[in-house]
Amino acid sequence: MHANRNRAARVEYALPREVASARWARRLTSGFLGHPEMPDGVSGRVDEAVLIVSELVTNAVRHGNSRCRLRLSAAASGVTIEVHDDSPRTPTVQPLSDEAVGGRGMAIVGLLSRQFDITADRGGGKTVRAVLAGT
Repeated sequence: MHANRNRAARVEYALPREVASARWARRLTSGFLGHPEMPDGVSGRVDEAVLIVSELVTNAVRHGNSRCRLRLSAAASGVTIEVHDDSPRTPTVQPLSDEAVGGRGMAIVGLLSRQFDITADRGGGKTVRAVLAGT
C-alpha cells in the first residue's frame, strides 16, 4: 500500500462467506488505517471503523448469502467503509431497546457514522456505506 499523509488511501478486499470473515475484516481494517502514512485525522477513527466493519461484514456474511467486498478509503476528511454483497435485501435498523438481545448493529453503525446509506447495485446486490468524519 502506498499512502501519503496529504492524499487519500484506498484498498479493497474480497472476503469469503465464512464467519471468520468478520475477524479478518477487523484485522485488515486495523492494519490499513493504522499505517503510519495514513492521512492526518484517520488515526482517531480506527476503533470506530473496526466496529462498523465488523457489523457490516457480519451482516453481509450472515444475510447476504454470498462473498462480500470490503472497500476502505481514508482521507483527512474522514474514513469511508463500503461492504458489498449479492443479496438485494436491505438491512433494517432496529430501534435501540434495553430489552433487545440482538439487532442493534445497524443502529450503532448509524450512530457512529456522519453518513450512512444503502445502495442497490446495477449488477445485483447492494452496497452498505458508512462515512466517519476525520478528527
